[in-house]
Amino acid sequence: MLKIGCHLSSAKGFLAMGREAVKIGANTFQFFTRNPRGGKAKALDLDDVAAYLALAEKEGFFPPLAHAPYTLNACAADENLRTFAKETMEDDLRRLEHLPGSLYNFHPGSHVKQGAEKGIELIAAQLNGILRPEQQTTVLLETMAGKGSEVGRSFEELREIIDRVELSDKLGVCLDTCHVFDGGYDIVNNLDGVLTEFDRVVGLKRLRAVHLNDSMNPLGSRKDRHQKLGEGSLGYAALERIVNHPALRDLPFYLETPNDLEGYAREIRWVKGAYRD
Repeated sequence: MLKIGCHLSSAKGFLAMGREAVKIGANTFQFFTRNPRGGKAKALDLDDVAAYLALAEKEGFFPPLAHAPYTLNACAADENLRTFAKETMEDDLRRLEHLPGSLYNFHPGSHVKQGAEKGIELIAAQLNGILRPEQQTTVLLETMAGKGSEVGRSFEELREIIDRVELSDKLGVCLDTCHVFDGGYDIVNNLDGVLTEFDRVVGLKRLRAVHLNDSMNPLGSRKDRHQKLGEGSLGYAALERIVNHPALRDLPFYLETPNDLEGYAREIRWVKGAYRD
């Protein structure tokens, strides 16, 4: 079954996001756990959560994907920034326990001239201090485009983080199609080869979600500029191969394209039409 959604605003609560998802033909969605550029989260409304869970059961929703704010940097050179990232992630994961089976996606971070090896060490140390055996949420490392000093552009860097985390069964990977393309993995002309490489280095069993985006830039640009489906360097033919690939087709797809709700509804209709049952 196709699992398809997009990024929705959490400002009005979970029930509102669920209703918007139904309206645009989605059966899952992604949301920021708090302001993507800030740090404070709204108080959790448990009545709203309960109402959403009832709607989700009725509509047959797949659990949502929570996205950590962009301000988190688990491998910052500044210890205060690392502490902020740790406390924020801990709070997010506590709150997500009210949404059983959720996924929690975060950008691994930027090493800020410390070097990738140091960045990997710091990210893994933070995860080791946060993850708990009893948690129900799976934490996802997002594949990155490699701009600046980002950690996570290569599959090898993701694997190094995972290998250093004690509770690695709580970890997965979110494959961002714009990011991997901008990072130099040719998913347009060699999708099979890229996924074979991912399986060799990380393991396909780690893939838990896909950010389905086109890219404004060419292969290997390391720019991270998302584009609407079919209007960028990937194009419709490559995107259709992605949503139907045996290694990906059963994963949830989340659109992060530059769109409003009407635009997301159009893209969801396109994905449904491209998906072969």
